[in-house]
Amino acid sequence: MAGLRRREVLAGAVALAGAATIGLNPGTAAAATQQRPGAQFPPSLEFGDYPVVARVRSRRALEHLRVLSDKIGPRIAGTEGELRARDYIAKVLRDLRYQVTLQPFPIADKFLGTLSIGRDSWQTGSSPQGLQDVTREAVVVDAGDGSTLPDDLTGKIVLIAAVTNKADAYLTAAQRGADAVLLGRIGADPARKLSAFSPTLAAPVTIPVLGLAQVQVERLRERLAKGSVTVKATATHHKNLTSYNVIAERPATFPGKDDGVVMVTAHYDSVPGSPGANDDGSGTVLCLELARVLRHLPTNKTLRFALWGSEEYGLIGSRHYVKNLSDPEAKRIAGCFQNDMVATSWDPAVTYWLLSVDGADNATTAAVNAAAKRLGYDPQVKGPVARGSSDHVPFFERGIASGNFSWRGETGPALLEPTYHTPEDTIKDNVSLERLQVSLELIGAAAYNLLRK
Repeated sequence: MAGLRRREVLAGAVALAGAATIGLNPGTAAAATQQRPGAQFPPSLEFGDYPVVARVRSRRALEHLRVLSDKIGPRIAGTEGELRARDYIAKVLRDLRYQVTLQPFPIADKFLGTLSIGRDSWQTGSSPQGLQDVTREAVVVDAGDGSTLPDDLTGKIVLIAAVTNKADAYLTAAQRGADAVLLGRIGADPARKLSAFSPTLAAPVTIPVLGLAQVQVERLRERLAKGSVTVKATATHHKNLTSYNVIAERPATFPGKDDGVVMVTAHYDSVPGSPGANDDGSGTVLCLELARVLRHLPTNKTLRFALWGSEEYGLIGSRHYVKNLSDPEAKRIAGCFQNDMVATSWDPAVTYWLLSVDGADNATTAAVNAAAKRLGYDPQVKGPVARGSSDHVPFFERGIASGNFSWRGETGPALLEPTYHTPEDTIKDNVSLERLQVSLELIGAAAYNLLRK
């Protein structure tokens, strides 16, 4: 017990002595020595940890997330939502005096839908084989799984949704005069709901066919249980699309010294129908908050933030970026910290996973593990373990140290929250400020440690 008290006294003395050097109020620096929220052990901080741990604030990051998730909402690659998010992110980084570059790249057409019920508007997918750029308004008929349809559906909008839908029910509905069809998927696992989608139809039809998320089906059926419901169903073909990476850089602070680049990254797009609060608005705002905190700190390496477009359609933005790096540029990157889903409030997601493509340790995973030990978070951290499926993959394929960092279920990184890729991935339903704070501290301390080497 005496040893622990001595450790706390020494830590406090270091904090006070270094406060002036790193520009911190002594009280703020000393507060960084206290046990961190959610940590199981008191911290044992290095000098470089103080300006990060004492300054990062999940509530500041939340202000950005309210814009991205609540105000902008779904940010589908190349569409208005993603472009609005691009402009917001670029402005924040420019206001912080970073050198900001927008990197454009072409992407495939998108087929999206909108279902409007009174004042409510839900984004869905739409079928490329259905009629596009049209709106149909009519009363909804719930046809269950589509195995039994009324003989006359003239002027109706037909809802077909079950665990297994009758394959040609949409075609039968069209032949019987339906104005539009709403196809929904219901998951066999009641704890895991399915996302909106763009249905692939075996035969084309001359009416719009929208693909609803499971929660949208449930909400529509709740309304139908109370009486007749009229909806507007709109299908839109988005053509000639361009998505963008937002790259922000601040050079090393020591003149003439070129010790490489450290990257902190996330993707800012989302899937149809989802406001993407945790996936990956959380990683995006982590980058913006760390950009604020790290912008004036002395480093031996260049600090670079990258916010990727079009991750949800196959890591398109990060692959474009890595593909266009010259060999000398690629060799300069000392590590890429990719942050994807770093704030879920789902109770079983008690583990902060360090994920590398091959499961091997590298500069990024080692830096986060070391930061976890210094901050007292190490019992919550596992890895590295092998997993791809995020924007660290193209860096690994190019031979660059990279890791993906994420809160997921304790039994394994494949265990994701039930709201994953759904309209319920909102701040209210799926964001923990405490877990976001832990993520900020871990990545901030790890990245700054690597920047100073």
